[in-house]
Amino acid sequence: MQSRAEEASQLLKTLGNAQRLRMLCLLLDGEMSVGQINEQLPELSQSALSQHLARLRDEGLVSTRREAQTVWYALPPGPAHAIIATLYGIYCAVDADSRGARRRRTQPAPARTRRTS
Repeated sequence: MQSRAEEASQLLKTLGNAQRLRMLCLLLDGEMSVGQINEQLPELSQSALSQHLARLRDEGLVSTRREAQTVWYALPPGPAHAIIATLYGIYCAVDADSRGARRRRTQPAPARTRRTS
């Protein structure tokens, strides 16, 4: 039990960074290249992004594959995936739902047609 607790503690330490959490949330939808991740997190420098991705890779929280010059990152099944999916459902899905509701409220209602029967 001690080793499992230490493993969980290390996972939570790695996840305890907001930028790494955001990267992993992006990867819930599927693999992304470094460039695609950087487009979604433009406030991060390329250097900072690379350091965070290296930490996630070293901890085994992301998998990679190389295609020519492009490195693709993915969130493989496992404890980190389960935790990120849960956190996304609690924190991010609510934001996505409210953004969708705002868009629906700001769009004009469709014209109603009068029935003539």
